[in-house]
Amino acid sequence: MPANPLDSARAAARPVGAASLRACLARADFRRLLAVRLSAQWADGVFQASLAGVVLFNPARAATATDVAAGLAVLLLPYSLLGPFAGVFLDRWSRQRVLLVSNLIRCALLAVVALLIAAGVGGPPFFVAALAVISVNRFFLSALSASLPHVTPAEHLVFANALTTTAGTVAAVLGGVCGVGLGVLVGAGDDGYALIAMSSTVGYAVSALLARGFPRLHLGPDEAERRERPSAGHVLAGLAAGVRHIRSHRAALAALAVIGAHRFLLGLATVATLLLYRNYFDSSGVFRAGLAGLTQVVVAGAIGAVLAAVATPPAVRAVGKSRWIVIVLGVAAVSQLGLVTPYLKPTVVLAAGIIGFVGQAVKICVDTIVQETIDDAYRGRVFSVYDTVFNGAFLVAAVLAAFALPPSGKSYVVLGVVVAGYALGAAGYARTVSPRPQ
Repeated sequence: MPANPLDSARAAARPVGAASLRACLARADFRRLLAVRLSAQWADGVFQASLAGVVLFNPARAATATDVAAGLAVLLLPYSLLGPFAGVFLDRWSRQRVLLVSNLIRCALLAVVALLIAAGVGGPPFFVAALAVISVNRFFLSALSASLPHVTPAEHLVFANALTTTAGTVAAVLGGVCGVGLGVLVGAGDDGYALIAMSSTVGYAVSALLARGFPRLHLGPDEAERRERPSAGHVLAGLAAGVRHIRSHRAALAALAVIGAHRFLLGLATVATLLLYRNYFDSSGVFRAGLAGLTQVVVAGAIGAVLAAVATPPAVRAVGKSRWIVIVLGVAAVSQLGLVTPYLKPTVVLAAGIIGFVGQAVKICVDTIVQETIDDAYRGRVFSVYDTVFNGAFLVAAVLAAFALPPSGKSYVVLGVVVAGYALGAAGYARTVSPRPQ
């Protein structure tokens, strides 16, 4: 699972080239930093597979919507709350030490998580321990991003961001597949999922060993960064300034509202889908239930996102960003109504692919609108607000879904909210961005 999808979308939208690839890979320190990322994000995927297994697909435990919401909170809270402040500390500490120590801390914390799983301990103790692992990961990923300019020629930095975030996403997906495959070998249950969680320490240990190979100050912060380091108060003031600036820019405000609405509706649909595959669907033929079936949904969504990355640039040239957003939101409403209503596995998988397409298309357009309309002096602060909205809207929806959904996940009321939300979002955004009569 990618640590932050906004970073991946923004980086992937920029042009890349063979010359940049050669220039980046020619540097041994770049290759080492990339290996630090790949080994750790592979481990992230394995750990998240164990977390999904424990929360959703452990036959010894009955998964409820509240459990699903708690699991999603574990994944998203660090990005929502810690993300804007991570840079405050990373401009004070040696980033090489952050990469090394955070991996070692995660190995130790995972031993605790594995013991809790094996002992059948659930509820707050388990979720707090898992939250600690993901929180450390927030600092690790931020340290990787902050370190990249120290191992990359400045003229190739855009490409380096695209390469590393995309490769990290692929590594996390491969880790998740490995975790699912290991689950087939060791079996579902507390002991099996504990073993999967512990196996992720292999990736973190390799990442720590690779990070140890950097000189202590090779990845920064350098003296200039130390002199300009912000405080937590500066971060809060920056977020407030970003909000004020957004309010004065109608196009950016509308774009952030539409991405927040999409993420909220996606959160409702995600919790419902997780419960459907846990408690409602049965395996039949090619389409499976349980963790294997959920993997099919994730793959379909990823394929949809890739197709959107290909289709959106020519579509925007043809109809414009705002109109393309309205079109894909309308497609989301129709697809959810037509494909999810039967509550059949094949149609749900297809709906996931379409929603993956819609989400990526909206993200690309919103990123571009914000970049084009926000003053450069405020852009960093506005994107911090953007990240908080992106993750926070999904998390709020997950919490509300815990109260609104039955254990089976099948709810025509919640489905109606999702369909109506996309339809109203399309209509509302079209009205907001249409030229006002003079």
